[in-house]
Amino acid sequence: MESEDKRSLPEKIREIEIRARKVVNSLFSGEYHSVFKGMGLMYAESRPYQPGDDVRAMDWKVTARAGQPFVKVFHEERELILMLVVDMSGSGHFGSQGKFKSETAAEICAAMAFSAIRNNDKVGLIAFTEQTELYIAPRKGRSHALRLIREILFFKPNGKGTNIRAALEFMSRVVTKKSIVFLVSDLKDEGYDKIMATMSKKHDLIAVRVFDQREVSLPDAGYVTMEDAETGERMVVDTSDPAIREGFAKAAINANLRKSRDLAAIGVDEVAVDAGGSYVEPLAKFFKLRERRRRFG
Repeated sequence: MESEDKRSLPEKIREIEIRARKVVNSLFSGEYHSVFKGMGLMYAESRPYQPGDDVRAMDWKVTARAGQPFVKVFHEERELILMLVVDMSGSGHFGSQGKFKSETAAEICAAMAFSAIRNNDKVGLIAFTEQTELYIAPRKGRSHALRLIREILFFKPNGKGTNIRAALEFMSRVVTKKSIVFLVSDLKDEGYDKIMATMSKKHDLIAVRVFDQREVSLPDAGYVTMEDAETGERMVVDTSDPAIREGFAKAAINANLRKSRDLAAIGVDEVAVDAGGSYVEPLAKFFKLRERRRRFG
């Protein structure tokens, strides 16, 4: 898909910021805060006891000195790190429904970045192809979030391939503190199960699989030349043949099911997002499932 976009770089960034903030304000801010909890509770102060306070929070030392009951007040030690690990490979520059997969990935990352910033958390970025292309250390603030969005939208990588294993290994070296990790990719790669299993034990790892409908079903369009965006390999396919269309769809569905089973087996949540549709509903569903799991164990 090729389209002419005459918007300036600042206009594009501003537009995606407005959309992301709208989504965050209406849907994700509260869900993000409740699903991704801080590292624990930190003592803030002691105050006089009020009816209904938990007696287990009694501050006996202050109570003894003051001659009246006091309770300890704790605040959530909130500061978290959100790492966006984003696939910049050639396959992201594909879209059959008006939007590239890479554009949808950028919108997802913008929504998550502003959710983190609104909750006073840090957010960082690792952009990768077959190599790590860019690393931006986690920081707070709107200007930092806008920088990440700008890089995701307009960074020009050197490579076209995909190496998820290398990207996650790089992250494990540079980010040592427990973090929330959103791997945003079409997951068109192999050999990363082991590192994902290792990372999921230390970090909260979520795989966001961005796909296009033409990757799971072929239209009846006669002879079509198909090109692999990462390798450049081409082949001519007769899409008018029902057997070919059926075989293509079956292979794609089986491959995605296999990836989903593998992720579930190592405890990694998957969010599947159609690049031609809205990312809001899949992410909202993810947050609801997470909240239910947290509440009921």
